[in-house]
Amino acid sequence: MRIGIYIQLFGLLLLLVSCGSKKQERIETPWGAIADTIPQDDDFDLDDIQRNGELIALTLTGPETYYDYRGRHLGAQYLLCQRFADKLGVSLRMEVCRDTMEMLQRLADGDADLICYPMTKQGSGWVVGDDKDDLAQELQAWYRPSMLDEVKKQEAYLLSSRSVRRRVFAPMLNRSGGIISHYDAYFQRYAQTIRWDWRLLAAQCYQESCFDPQAKSWAGACGLMQIMPSTADHLGLARADIYHPEKNIAAAVRYLSELEQSFADVREHSERTKFVLAAYNGGGFHIRDAMALARKHGRNPYHWRDVEPFVLGLQRAEYYNDPVVRNGYMRGSETVDYVRRIHERWNGYRGVKTVHAVSAGPMGVPQKAKRERKKKYQISDN
Repeated sequence: MRIGIYIQLFGLLLLLVSCGSKKQERIETPWGAIADTIPQDDDFDLDDIQRNGELIALTLTGPETYYDYRGRHLGAQYLLCQRFADKLGVSLRMEVCRDTMEMLQRLADGDADLICYPMTKQGSGWVVGDDKDDLAQELQAWYRPSMLDEVKKQEAYLLSSRSVRRRVFAPMLNRSGGIISHYDAYFQRYAQTIRWDWRLLAAQCYQESCFDPQAKSWAGACGLMQIMPSTADHLGLARADIYHPEKNIAAAVRYLSELEQSFADVREHSERTKFVLAAYNGGGFHIRDAMALARKHGRNPYHWRDVEPFVLGLQRAEYYNDPVVRNGYMRGSETVDYVRRIHERWNGYRGVKTVHAVSAGPMGVPQKAKRERKKKYQISDN
């Protein structure tokens, strides 16, 4: 493999990677070996990509490149590549590699159309195979230096509370009467099926939607328990009913039940609820990665306080690139905060004081931002 010409694109650098001459692929059949009817050294350029309807890009996981966020994909490089695919009128398929050498090799082998990753120190350096001159020219004509800042601002907005359409209701309707919300009867009915305190389910609901049955996020999550339409399909919740309070809660509890079963190896019920909440927010596959890291570093993978630091650790390259991690980067601080806030509010609903402990980092070093003394306080309504 040789590296071809460098093309400067106003800060976007394209490296053209030569795939070299390739022979026709040999295929074994019952009657002997034959050559594939399509020569492997045929160019597969822009027209072919558009005719095929798919742009295939290689990347690495990371906060600036590509990651999963509550079932949706984010990362500035991904968002920029998605814009380019939209310009071409094709879908985008992102393939995650382990390192840059794997990306370059797979591109040279013709497994993808481009590398969507900053391969140079100058701006955003993408790589295109040198048999794709038309694709490179199209990218050069399309790209503007301001685009990277635009997608970063777009991502920041999507990750902010401003991207969620909801009304904020009081976290407790009538404290003296013990009434949390208008939906308490549903929480009480369905929480029994998973052996949860109904007030824990109510606390989760408030964290998801502030008790607004019409809440909707930028990602498409809907209703009281912020259920994604695809998840609703899986759970048997008709999309026409996704904003119906009782049906939304009932479907969410079915999903929580599935998560309970998937974390059945966490034997202690009080511990398992924390893992289930974390998986509801950040994805079970990421929580399993954090558990694998905890196990590798000699911690108890079935105790949330031992796993929590590694959920936070999945925001750092040294951890999300660890060989035991299968699903890459995650916004771990958001998931840790999600679990913490729900438990604090649940304690408040029960009249139990919350104890704040020092959160240790993955190697047992307390996080600098949390080195204050432990303190006890009664949760407020805010």
